[in-house]
Amino acid sequence: MSTTKPIILASASPRRRELLTQIGVDFTVITADIDETPLPSEDHRTYTLRLAEEKARAVLVNHPDSIVIGADTTVTLHGELLGKPRDAEDAKRMLTLLQDNTHEVTTSIAVLTTEETLTAVETTRVTFTAITAEQIAGYIASGEPMDKAGAYAIQGIAAQWIPRIEGDYFNVVGLPLAALASLLRKAK
Repeated sequence: MSTTKPIILASASPRRRELLTQIGVDFTVITADIDETPLPSEDHRTYTLRLAEEKARAVLVNHPDSIVIGADTTVTLHGELLGKPRDAEDAKRMLTLLQDNTHEVTTSIAVLTTEETLTAVETTRVTFTAITAEQIAGYIASGEPMDKAGAYAIQGIAAQWIPRIEGDYFNVVGLPLAALASLLRKAK
């Protein structure tokens, strides 16, 4: 992607960095420290979109000549937002809920400049098979679930329990690439 402005990714996620590199975007990383607590009665779409915009805005204020990308991902099952687990017990709770169920993964992206705010929200349905208590314990012991929304990484060990997805795979990893590329082409 070619642009006259530098592009900044407002995310500490190594997966987002890998994905952005995969589509040939030249960028730097500057993380934003914002409060990620859901607001009362905030649904998954509103929540992730608000956070994506807040992350990008927090970085843009110090880099007004840039294009800033903010993103946020959450997992939702039966209306409950499942963010990153607080600890191993929370990861166990989440994985127990997800197993033998279909849930939604929503990622919102915000591409901001001082002139405009472009956004997209992508939702993908992910089906998990049944997982034994021993498998859950082993997965948690691997450390992989601890910094992931919903306590799993589709591109990692958890792939063995996911027989079906409906929607954008890259969205589940944390950055819907086709939607993002479209927004970057529009950004001024």
